[in-house]
Amino acid sequence: MKTFTTYLSIVLMSLMAMPAMAQTQRDLDNFRYRDQRGINQFEAPKDTLTTFDGVHVRVGGASTIQFQTLSQENDGPLELVDLGNNFNLATANLDLDVALYDGVRMHLRTYLSSQHHNEAYVKGGYIQVDKLNFISEGFAEDLMDHVRIKIGHMENNYGDAHFRRTDNAMSTYNPFVGNYIMDAFTTEVGAELYYFDGPWLGMVGITNGKLNQNVSDKDQTSPSFLAKLGFDNQFSENGRFRLTGSVYHSAHNDARGVYLYRGDRAGSRYYEVLSDVEGGGDGFRGGMVVPDFRNKMTSIMVNPFVKVGGLEFFGIFETTSGRDGGQSDNRTYNQYSGELLYRFGNNNDFHIGGRYGMVDGELSSGEDIDVNRFQLAAGWFMTKNILMKLEYVTQDYDGYPVTDIHHGGKFDGLMVEAAISF
Repeated sequence: MKTFTTYLSIVLMSLMAMPAMAQTQRDLDNFRYRDQRGINQFEAPKDTLTTFDGVHVRVGGASTIQFQTLSQENDGPLELVDLGNNFNLATANLDLDVALYDGVRMHLRTYLSSQHHNEAYVKGGYIQVDKLNFISEGFAEDLMDHVRIKIGHMENNYGDAHFRRTDNAMSTYNPFVGNYIMDAFTTEVGAELYYFDGPWLGMVGITNGKLNQNVSDKDQTSPSFLAKLGFDNQFSENGRFRLTGSVYHSAHNDARGVYLYRGDRAGSRYYEVLSDVEGGGDGFRGGMVVPDFRNKMTSIMVNPFVKVGGLEFFGIFETTSGRDGGQSDNRTYNQYSGELLYRFGNNNDFHIGGRYGMVDGELSSGEDIDVNRFQLAAGWFMTKNILMKLEYVTQDYDGYPVTDIHHGGKFDGLMVEAAISF
């Protein structure tokens, strides 16, 4: 505990000593804020107003580090890594957002360091079109008041959970440290078409089904289709209700399997959990459950969000089914998650809350498994760009065969995270 307190003090003093940014950061039109103001934003707002006065480049980024004090155990024959109490590798993102024309902007995110890759690599980027004035002034103006087009190698908009997760170093939107057990997140080349009408929103999209782009695996991958329908109403000054339903379908990906639950190349927030000393087990996806489907996978996610004053609830009801390469029968995984938070203080700078998540499903070997996670968290926005988080997490595994590293598996302990975003 003394060592833990010492490390925590170092982190706090380092953050408080950071100088203020010398330049005021400009925000762009139809843009989700990258600081505290972006909390509980989902899709970027759709606004017909414009501030465009020429090409403008907004340079942003994020940096995050955790102090991890987790312990783990299992009953299987594979020896787990003996975890110590120390800092994890600091992660960092670089964001470039460019106003290219009135109603047209570009986003590009590069992971400068991550758990899975120490070297820099591009996560992806896209073009967002909210006006067609580049064709001619006022072209299809009435239609484009409601329509948005996104095209690129981008984070696909399946479900609402990906808006509240940590994207490598960008953890400001996540009130907890860890992401979800069955983490629906992928970046694929495609296009999404949106329609906004008051509190209603709809989206249809198509991707090429690939995370890593190439032309050498002909006929091994088919396009993926996704759609979302939602209602998001600010029914009073302090009250909001949002409900969305999403679907994602991939006919097949014989090359590496469908990427929806294996698309996060940065890695989980719990380093080395349920990994063995020989380098097997969960690896950089520690604590996650990855349905290993290759054919005819369909996923459906429903997300309620309710906010009354400082109290907010976010939920996940999700089911996914699919087949392995040679299987003719579907297997199914289900995920249920609920988080209750309370934000308080000046500008809601503090939050406390809990999240419970559970995944059940059938392994390819036939066993029915259950994975349960409980998280307690507290957070403090020291400034709108600096967030400190403390989390207690416990997760256990049930139903895995005796030869599996997860048999009788469990991990628990504390995580401290310092996050900067701008």
